Amino acid sequence: MKEFFHTIKFKIIIALTAVMIGAMIYSVTTGGYSSGSGYLFEVIFEPVRSLSSRISEKVSISLDMIINAEKYYNENQQLKAQLNALYNDVIDYDKVLEENRELRVMLELKEEYSEYRFSPPCNVIARTTNDPYGSFTIDKGAKDGIAPGDPAVTESGIVGVCFEVSPSTSKVRTLYSPKTAVGVYTVRSKTEGIVEGGYDLAANGRIRMSYISKESDISAGDVIVTSGSTNYPAGQLVGTVESVSMEQNGLSKYAIIIPAEAPGTISTLFVITDYVLDEVTAIKTGQQTEAAPETEGAEQ
Repeated sequence: MKEFFHTIKFKIIIALTAVMIGAMIYSVTTGGYSSGSGYLFEVIFEPVRSLSSRISEKVSISLDMIINAEKYYNENQQLKAQLNALYNDVIDYDKVLEENRELRVMLELKEEYSEYRFSPPCNVIARTTNDPYGSFTIDKGAKDGIAPGDPAVTESGIVGVCFEVSPSTSKVRTLYSPKTAVGVYTVRSKTEGIVEGGYDLAANGRIRMSYISKESDISAGDVIVTSGSTNYPAGQLVGTVESVSMEQNGLSKYAIIIPAEAPGTISTLFVITDYVLDEVTAIKTGQQTEAAPETEGAEQ
């Protein structure tokens, strides 16, 4: 505070005050009757008075900030705390909405596939950065009933299959992987084939349906679902046909499929924990009902 009295601002204020006092004395001595001199006085000193007013206002604000600095700091901290509380409320609200959405999805899946048992909602907690096929890790594992070979699904359809399972986490291999082969058919014409992944396809977010009879009625826009296998229940959505072409040997066709779910966008999913290949599908596909789920040590 003492330093302020030695500043240029303080000296200017003193000088202006002296001028104003002199002006008032002049006004008193003239009796206030000289209208011409009064008008001239106002014209001359108006800029000075305005400047003085602005300086005084700034000085007052500065003094107020110095005197009440602690008060303003405390108020600022209180406002920050209130703002953080509001942010936390919004985050909690979003979490509740997401949990409700997941529970609704689980209920719908259970109603649609009442013969299956589902894991609790699983969250993607890590993605394999060196895997071009988009494998990822979820936060549920053996203690949640998940075993190697269990299919992973969302409300949109098949995602992949669990292949590494620890007590509390599981790694999911996606449909992009060449190690994934799924029996499928088109809903419209019942055209059958096998869906497989590949490096170039995965880079473009696509998979391939192969072994299609060249006489088959399949075209762009057809919906592809699983036909049933050891790992995948029948009727699960896989994707839609983007294009159809003839194989180079001219003996069969192949189709490029747009998956129903892109692995990179998945944040939550469910795992079917007690799927067993039904007898009818096993006979149709030539598989054994007691076949053990496939496991694998590492993703390429």
